[in-house]
Amino acid sequence: MKTPAKPVILLVAEAVTLAHFARIAVLARSLDPSEYEVVVASDPRYLALESLSGCAFRPIWSIPSAAFERALARGERLYSAETLARYVEEDLVLLDDVKPDLVVGDFRLSLAVSAPLRNVPYASMVNAYWSPFAGTEYPVPDLPITRFLGVGIAQAIFDTARPVIFALHARPLNQVRRRYGLPPLQPDLRNVYTWGNYTLYADIPEIVPTRALPSHHYYLGPVFWSTCTPLPAWWTHLPPDRPVVFMTLGSSGQAGLLPSVLVTLSRLPITIIVATAGKIVIADPPSNAFIIDYLSIESASRRSRLIISNGGSLTTYWALAHGVPVIGLCSNMDQLLNMKAVERSGSGIALRATRNCLADLDKTVTEVLENTTYAEAAGRISRILAQTDASRRFRAITAEILHGKRHGA
Repeated sequence: MKTPAKPVILLVAEAVTLAHFARIAVLARSLDPSEYEVVVASDPRYLALESLSGCAFRPIWSIPSAAFERALARGERLYSAETLARYVEEDLVLLDDVKPDLVVGDFRLSLAVSAPLRNVPYASMVNAYWSPFAGTEYPVPDLPITRFLGVGIAQAIFDTARPVIFALHARPLNQVRRRYGLPPLQPDLRNVYTWGNYTLYADIPEIVPTRALPSHHYYLGPVFWSTCTPLPAWWTHLPPDRPVVFMTLGSSGQAGLLPSVLVTLSRLPITIIVATAGKIVIADPPSNAFIIDYLSIESASRRSRLIISNGGSLTTYWALAHGVPVIGLCSNMDQLLNMKAVERSGSGIALRATRNCLADLDKTVTEVLENTTYAEAAGRISRILAQTDASRRFRAITAEILHGKRHGA
């Protein structure tokens, strides 16, 4: 008797930042290879950081991370219709080759075209603050107009113009959907980011609540990933009499701020450990700073009293999982949205990643270290996260989707 073929799960990451690739890698490895054929597709730029054991890998193209960051900094559309159409054509070749029973995408917006064209169930993974059901208040990002007019005036203009701005940012995907004979999505960036037959939120409702969530939307929980690089030689020689502050601006932070930030923090009675993500060389670090390209976020979170990051969800959830408060030096809207949610929980503070933030940074660090309410709030979140397992939840959702598919749902 012929053995039935295993269901094929295709997980696709848009590799403009490490976080998208990391989340897909973790979920792919969480699936049992004896039950599923697991395939990961991504631009290979981060592949050296992750073994993807038990999974097949298919290289696809993503726009350069630098181009993505420039578009964010200018408030421009992240993708043109031409770029998304190129993505769709590459997706279609991939889908025809792999023939998945389910495709899971992290910010691969073109799957909202290619998956329906091939009639493949599509689950999109996104942070819940982008959900149309989250009731999010959207802060104006750090754009040229923000720096010129100031945050207050720029925010007022942005609040009025936001529906039009979100519609303009949604237009390229809708143009491509029309080109391939699919109906357009509602003209709102939130629909572009979250559309799928299923939507998976990489958050917990205690951080990002939603209302009237449809039955095909699921809270997955934060997807934890960390590098497996060896600890540096200085790890066991950190001064024991000073609080440790871990700082990383990740793959999408303003690395150029690091030298000035370190000068500011050098005046405080703390030990600073810095992971640069290979984006900058600190030629003359202060005496209380220890520098490395990559460091295990998990190990750093266990060792630290405070984490300073770019405000991205990957690092902030690691911190909160260990009861460590966070200061976010945010530059784009995604980081601001994440850190505003953290602020509402009482476990961190958001600052804008501009030169002006340096004037407040030392006071903010002192406030978070000395005011125990931040650590207490982070401790409350850590107890919730201890009961949250995104990988287990993903396996259950995957089985549920496939069971429904087999029964014609």
